[in-house]
Amino acid sequence: MSKQSTARKYVKDIKSADTWSVFKILSDFAKGFDELGELGPSVTIFGSARTDKNDIYYKQACSLANKLSKRGFNILTGGGPGIMEAANKGAFENGVESVGLNIELPQEQDANKYTTTSLSFDYFFSRKVMLVKYSMAYVIFPGGYGTLDELFESLTLIQTGKVEGVRVFIVGVEFYTPLIEFFKNSLLLEGTISQEDIDMITLTDDLDLVASEIMNSIFVQKEALERADLKETTYYKRLANFCMEVKE
Repeated sequence: MSKQSTARKYVKDIKSADTWSVFKILSDFAKGFDELGELGPSVTIFGSARTDKNDIYYKQACSLANKLSKRGFNILTGGGPGIMEAANKGAFENGVESVGLNIELPQEQDANKYTTTSLSFDYFFSRKVMLVKYSMAYVIFPGGYGTLDELFESLTLIQTGKVEGVRVFIVGVEFYTPLIEFFKNSLLLEGTISQEDIDMITLTDDLDLVASEIMNSIFVQKEALERADLKETTYYKRLANFCMEVKE
């Protein structure tokens, strides 16, 4: 589908006030809830669809997903090529769910072949909800506008208390240092964010550190679910079992 065709489709669906469009939006959410509701402990890895297979960040994404999946974490991505493909590839053969949540785009977003579960969404906002809703951590690799949108969405959810105990890891120190410096030298100095907001971010190229910190965070998130009186949910029970296996 061309860029013009995609734009016309979104204008028709979002701005036409057509009741049928509401059902299509609800269908996106229902599909995601139905397929992912019992997924269990998972990590979402974000990054560029344009990253080449020989790129260091492709290799790092594959390696990190492999480390996490060997620890029992499912891996979620946007389902496309580049970093998304690398992450799904790293998880594919380790007996966990390697989930790809794809979206129809005029370019770049062909589904990769390393998924055990693949869903296609019509809308960015419903897809993004699914990518963050079922994850215990968000890992951000280098990317463009879409990846930055996902980064800021993740940070906003944590800053506003919509999720608790979830960690944000940014991989690519050289790539992202200018952005973090902007946070510190502009946003923080202007008072639009606080030091606590800066501290939410772990910027590192140490993949073992990322994997270990994510593992440690599962107990914090288990306690958060207990405080929210969600011990009877399927998600809590899966997480509790996961924590018991880790302790053993």
